[in-house]
Amino acid sequence: MKLLPSLAAGLAGATALTALHETARRLRPQDAPRMDVLGMRGLRKLLRKADAPQPDEDTLFNWTMAGDILSNSLYYSLVGSGRHALRRGLVLGVAAGAGGVLLPGPLGLGNGPSNRTTQTQLMTVAWYTVGGLVAGAVARTLRR
Repeated sequence: MKLLPSLAAGLAGATALTALHETARRLRPQDAPRMDVLGMRGLRKLLRKADAPQPDEDTLFNWTMAGDILSNSLYYSLVGSGRHALRRGLVLGVAAGAGGVLLPGPLGLGNGPSNRTTQTQLMTVAWYTVGGLVAGAVARTLRR
């Protein structure tokens, strides 16, 4: 696995995912997944456990977006740069989407942001899958 192409592919997938989330939350606030809300809840929880000061809403949102891009970039970089990157992207995307639907409740972050409706759940899985496919397609292109 070549590191730079893998990281570039991961960043492309994470950027596509974040663009989908942010566009949809503005256009369809009633049922769009709100992974930003889950991220902010998680960050507040971590800061409380560390007895760190709580940032204002704008700062919290910005930190969450930066953390999302970074963590999703690293995750999607697992598509690698070798053969079958597109297939790995698909599998990683579906796994991340399923995790986005199934894990927030057990992690104490609430169910609403990604489980509000069936459509919300389907969008969550679909968008993470798109992110994985974008990462896989970019990795495949960079491999050539």
